Amino acid sequence: MNQIETQMSRLKLHGMAKSWTALKEVRKNQSLSLAEGLEIMLLAEEHERDNRRFKRLELNAGFRYQASVEELKLDQSRGLDPMVLTTLTTGDYIAKGESVLITGATGCGKSYLASALGHQACVLGYKVAYLNMQKLMLKSKMARLEGTILKYFDKLAKTDLLIMDDFGLTHLEKQQQMDFMELIEDRHGKHSTIVASQLPVSSWYDVIGEETIADAILDRLVHTSYRIELKGESLRKKL
Repeated sequence: MNQIETQMSRLKLHGMAKSWTALKEVRKNQSLSLAEGLEIMLLAEEHERDNRRFKRLELNAGFRYQASVEELKLDQSRGLDPMVLTTLTTGDYIAKGESVLITGATGCGKSYLASALGHQACVLGYKVAYLNMQKLMLKSKMARLEGTILKYFDKLAKTDLLIMDDFGLTHLEKQQQMDFMELIEDRHGKHSTIVASQLPVSSWYDVIGEETIADAILDRLVHTSYRIELKGESLRKKL
């Protein structure tokens, strides 16, 4: 018995080890056939690895809120359509490289919804990065000064789901416009992007600033996107 446990530990089969211990405690290891016991332990190992992968993906994503789609209040009067949410929950939009544009007033739940969708993406095994727009632009500026901008953009371009929160709080400077366009271009049709903003999509043109760049960015973001416009008074007032 000790040899089996030692071997599992050496091979880092933590899920199987836990399952083996549980089977011994209830003495089922003596009544199960070899195939039955092996099936139980393999399922336990698979679950353990899936759980570890999810925790790693969630930690690396850097979500603003610990949120899940199960916790969302499906209130159509606030602009959250249950059918759209159900579709997004499947993660099919990520596989297709489609965008999700979330707009609404301060405190209406944009960041929470974006975090919940990101959390669900991690459950499905996708790599996610969550950044507010100002932090994204600051990191891009620092990477450019350090000479690592290509490496940084390549990392972002390959992320399955990139969530950009608080878009439109400040107008983009010239270099920021170019960086934003390059980022969207690299991801277009390949990987999914969620953008959350207090401003309606119709105002994004002015935020970006330069006409040609704005046309290029919005054409790629808006053309194949899910649009969610959250309504109602601030949820923070109810806390």
